[in-house]
Amino acid sequence: MTQDPTQEPPFAGWRDELGVFALAVQFLTRLPVPRYLTFSEGRLLRATRYYPAVGLIVGAIGAAVLLGAALALPWPVAVLLSVAATVAATGAFHEDGLADAADGLGGGLTRERALEIMRDSRVGTYGVLALGLVLALKVAALAALAPGQAAALVLCGHAISRYAPVAVVARADYAREQGAKFTAPSVSRAGERVALATAALAALALALALGPGAALAALALAALLAALLARRFLARLGGYTGDCLGATQQAAELGLYLGALAWL
Repeated sequence: MTQDPTQEPPFAGWRDELGVFALAVQFLTRLPVPRYLTFSEGRLLRATRYYPAVGLIVGAIGAAVLLGAALALPWPVAVLLSVAATVAATGAFHEDGLADAADGLGGGLTRERALEIMRDSRVGTYGVLALGLVLALKVAALAALAPGQAAALVLCGHAISRYAPVAVVARADYAREQGAKFTAPSVSRAGERVALATAALAALALALALGPGAALAALALAALLAALLARRFLARLGGYTGDCLGATQQAAELGLYLGALAWL
C-alpha cells in the first residue's frame, strides 16, 4: 500500500548518490553538510533509504561522548551527556515527533482533532509525559549496563531504530490530505531494501557485541513496541504523519535498550 513510485531513476553515479545521502543527513540532523547540495522533492524522497545510515552517524556521536565522558565523570552523568549529544545532533527531530504524536493521539477525540493537535507547535501534557518517560527510561536502561555494552547499543540502536519509520512509510498511507505543507515521505522497494540491509548489518554488529540472545531480545522488543504504536496511529488516523514516524523511531530505540537490558 505504499504511495511512492516503485520505479527509480537510473543510477547517476556515486557522486550523485553521496549527495542524496547528504540530503538525508541534512533532513534528519543538524550536522553540517555541503552547501552546494542539489535539492528536489525526488532526491529527498530517495534519501529515505539512508535513514539507518544516518542513524549510524548519530549513534557514533552518542557512543563517543558516552565512552569519553565516562573517563572523567560518573557513569550516570556520562549516559545523560550521551543522550543529550544525540538530541543535539538531531535537533530533537524524533523527540519532537514523539511529543506531538502523544498529544494528538492522547488529546484528540476524533481523527480531525488529533491531526489538528499534531500540527500545533505547542507541547501539551501528553507530549511532556511521553517525552519525559521515554528519555528517562533510555537513560536508566543505558546506565544499568556496562560501558562497552551501552556504547554498542547506542551505536547500533540509532541505526536499527531508524528502519522502523522506513517500514511504516513503505506499507502505509500518509494520513493528511494532499496539498499538506510538507511532501509526504516515500520510499521505493529498492530503497527499503537498502535501509533494511543497513539495519541488518547494525543488528549483526550488535549480536557480535552483546551476544545473539541479547540482540534478539532487543530486536524483538523494538519490533513489538514499534508495531504496537504503528497499529495505534494507523487505526486512529488512517495513516501516518511525520510526527508518527518520529514516535515510531523513539519506540523502537527504547525497545532495543530495554530488550537488551532484560536479557543481560
